[in-house]
Amino acid sequence: MSTAQQAGDLEVRSLVRVFGTGDGAVRAVDDVSFRAPSGLLTGFVGGNGAGKTSTMRMMMGVLAPTSGETLFDGRPITAADRRAFGYMPEERGLYPKQAVLDQLVYLGRLRGIPARAARAEILGHLERLGLADRAKDPVEKLSLGNQQRVQIIAALMGSPRALILDEPFSGLDPAAIDGMADLLREHTARGVPVVFSSHQLDLVERLCERLLILRHGRVVADGTPAELATRGTVRHRLVLSGDAGWVRGVPGVRTLDIDGSAALIELSDDAGGRLLRSALERGDVHEFSPVRPSLTEIYREVAA
Repeated sequence: MSTAQQAGDLEVRSLVRVFGTGDGAVRAVDDVSFRAPSGLLTGFVGGNGAGKTSTMRMMMGVLAPTSGETLFDGRPITAADRRAFGYMPEERGLYPKQAVLDQLVYLGRLRGIPARAARAEILGHLERLGLADRAKDPVEKLSLGNQQRVQIIAALMGSPRALILDEPFSGLDPAAIDGMADLLREHTARGVPVVFSSHQLDLVERLCERLLILRHGRVVADGTPAELATRGTVRHRLVLSGDAGWVRGVPGVRTLDIDGSAALIELSDDAGGRLLRSALERGDVHEFSPVRPSLTEIYREVAA
């Protein structure tokens, strides 16, 4: 069976995780459902304690769910499926005193990759991520960013059927982020679903085809960037031939910013036509267009 045939959608259905009992019980994950399609990057966004890490751990079988299930390729996930996944936990699981190459070969063999094949693959990844000259160094001698690179390589070994990565870009410089993004796209190009969490909202917005926002253990937004943009407050940019200060006095118009002839505004349902008529009476209108909210703005609206 080809690698592309082995890939499939990841799906989470009604996952719940409760820590503790009685009055002290905490519902850390509260009925979370979503789908991470084959061949797409799905970004997980949420504040500390939102439930991202617990959800990923349940997907990987590291943490038992209180209820709910994870499916792969339309069926309940198995231990064999998970062994073929690449997983990067939030906490680094590396041996600090062992050399980088030796450690990665060892981890590859634990995943069933022959030592020679693992070594060749690892050397290629080390070269791409700028660590070829550090292969014989113990992990503890590396910077935190370079340790992150090693942890990423461990997750990517062996053509995984799915990737679940908890904060994979943490501590990486811009060049390393671009290199890592290219690696992930190579996996999605062969049909692999990739789920990763990040606190870097601009990065998630730039890379992901699907986005998931969690708040207090619940999904508060789920969809493509374009779909989520329609959920945010619609704003408009108005550019006139003269000063736009008069816009502040138009009923139904909330002025967010004015810079000379340009205004950023929010409109009530019937204010757009009235505003345009007033503008045309005063001169030319060079631009009147909707402004797509950024992920940061959407996040603030749904997760505040």
